[in-house]
Amino acid sequence: MTLPITAVTAAICALLLLITAIDTVRQRMQSRTAFGDGNGNARLISASRSHGNLAEHAPLAIIMIALLEPSADPRILGAVAAVFVFARICHIFGLYAPMSTEPPLGRKIGVVGTWLTYVVLIAWTLYAVARLGS
Repeated sequence: MTLPITAVTAAICALLLLITAIDTVRQRMQSRTAFGDGNGNARLISASRSHGNLAEHAPLAIIMIALLEPSADPRILGAVAAVFVFARICHIFGLYAPMSTEPPLGRKIGVVGTWLTYVVLIAWTLYAVARLGS
């Protein structure tokens, strides 16, 4: 396999997407809600947002990891990918945690971890492209 870091990252994200999709369907069936949030059903909202948020963020991170992997130090790229996956798992758990006056710790870790890995991957990708032109 030529892109093992990408493959593992994509497989874990796909597994997380499957788990959150199954839970979203389960919550919809339990609340008899075909569309929408079930009039504010917290469990349905948590399930659908954990799935949707991962679906919004994982593809671009996986694409950038794949673009970088052929020329990147595998230890560094593997660490960045691991932080991204850890952040996404924290975010999922954070969305399922009860809300108080501020977001749960898991959600905070998930957001910050995702954004930091995005910044690293974006900068690294742009740097790699700029080096091609030199």
